[in-house]
Amino acid sequence: MVNSIQKGSLSTRLGIPMLYGIDAVHGHNNVYNATIFPHNVGLGATRNPQLIKKIGDATALEVRATGIPYVFAPCIAVCRDPRWGRCYESYSEDHKIVQLMTEIIPGLQGDLPANSKKGVPFVAGKKKVAACAKHYLGDGGTTKGINENNTVISLKGLLTIHLPAYLNSVSKGVATIMVSYSSWNGKKMHASRDLVTGFLKNKLKFRGFVISDWQGIDRITSPPHANYSYSVEVGVGAGIDMIMVPNDFTEFIDDLTYQVKHNIIPMSRIDDAVKRILRVKFVMGLFENPMADNSLVNQLGSQEHRELAREAVRKTLVLLKNGESADKPLLPLPKKTAKILVAGSHADNLGYQCGGWTITWQGLQGNDLTSGTTILQAIKNTVHPTTQVVYSENPDAEFVKSNKFSYAIVVVGEASYAETNGDSLNLTISEPGPSTIYNVCGAVKCVVVVISGRPVVMQPYLSSIDALVAAWLPGTEGQGVADVLFGDYGFTGKLARTWFKTVDQLPMNVGDPHYDPLFPFGFGLTTEPTKQN
Repeated sequence: MVNSIQKGSLSTRLGIPMLYGIDAVHGHNNVYNATIFPHNVGLGATRNPQLIKKIGDATALEVRATGIPYVFAPCIAVCRDPRWGRCYESYSEDHKIVQLMTEIIPGLQGDLPANSKKGVPFVAGKKKVAACAKHYLGDGGTTKGINENNTVISLKGLLTIHLPAYLNSVSKGVATIMVSYSSWNGKKMHASRDLVTGFLKNKLKFRGFVISDWQGIDRITSPPHANYSYSVEVGVGAGIDMIMVPNDFTEFIDDLTYQVKHNIIPMSRIDDAVKRILRVKFVMGLFENPMADNSLVNQLGSQEHRELAREAVRKTLVLLKNGESADKPLLPLPKKTAKILVAGSHADNLGYQCGGWTITWQGLQGNDLTSGTTILQAIKNTVHPTTQVVYSENPDAEFVKSNKFSYAIVVVGEASYAETNGDSLNLTISEPGPSTIYNVCGAVKCVVVVISGRPVVMQPYLSSIDALVAAWLPGTEGQGVADVLFGDYGFTGKLARTWFKTVDQLPMNVGDPHYDPLFPFGFGLTTEPTKQN
């Protein structure tokens, strides 16, 4: 498909290659059989920029394997309120961790040469992809975490919390930057000439191109598309160089052409956009190598990349509780025992495990979306051959009591979602998760593994749970969860987000005066790997 569109581009008068981009936000996530890495919320808990860089490198290879040279990643939002449906796309509430994680950019694009000019984009050839830092600016700071809404904050707050990771991204040669749907103090970012042209292009000396979000200029007006010629005028006028027009592109071209002919939009603005887009295309070698490189096809979902994702899963896990006291830990679990129970809506559900932005925009449920290992399968792969594993998704208390299990593993959490569909004011785990916890943990020693894109309400269940693990959205390599539960590796992850007690406390971030969390930012118990057969 990409090759055939490209052939069309090359057959035009000037023969300029087109640039095809895709949302590869946790691996090449739209493609069947690709490696799905943990979402950013989990990667933040690793605090490991070298690991993130390797993930960028692997993602670039898998994307290039399908002939695509450009990704709409990384999301460097600083999510300040977990009620936001995109919080799992953010590495942390702390900009310092988000800044560390911009190391994914040289992973995706290649290492910047030593003598590079600041702000000039860089992509190191045909095994690398152009990256896109998003969403500029303040996307993670909206009121109550409402998606695409209004970030009310002083200029100083905007620059100290939401801007820092963009400084790192620009200095690492990021090729493109995507503008946010959100507003800053009531002004739409897609219409903000001050921040897009004045600050990003002129002050920060960013020399790549600025791209709109999907229908981004339409949403300058409320309702969207109410006054499209106005949207074109202020969006292009703000300094956006490439406009994402999903449906009626002729309308955009007609409106833009009219406005340029009538000097509503100056030709100098068009020249700036064209220069920036061509600069990225030249830098990345698109003119020399416009077509897919078929030799990379084996990179998609390769064993090496799956092993990397499995390692990433192990390092994202955060141990929040381990036994009633430190001298009586439940984890790591013994592999050899008579009979264990695995329960919960998320134990055998690859779709939930991967979360949104997986095969489809909103993500899926069940196990036939792509290839991977569920947590149930991983547990079966890990325990001793004589250990009986009983799986019951939502057992009643009587079943649990009468079966004399050695211990239970309960895997519950959130269903898949993306963007506005994930906005939540209550942040509860999906039914029947709470009753599964009560039925199982009331009757047998249990570890609860939470699969979620953010901290969720846990305080009511904590006293009945023996051990609690935040596994975030681990992706296809569920074996990484079992690796740590059974002690082949130790727990090392530390919260990169504050875990609240009740939603009434939100927003509540590290450093706030009213800071009273269930588990504080930076918290995470550790275990040592055990030697067991």
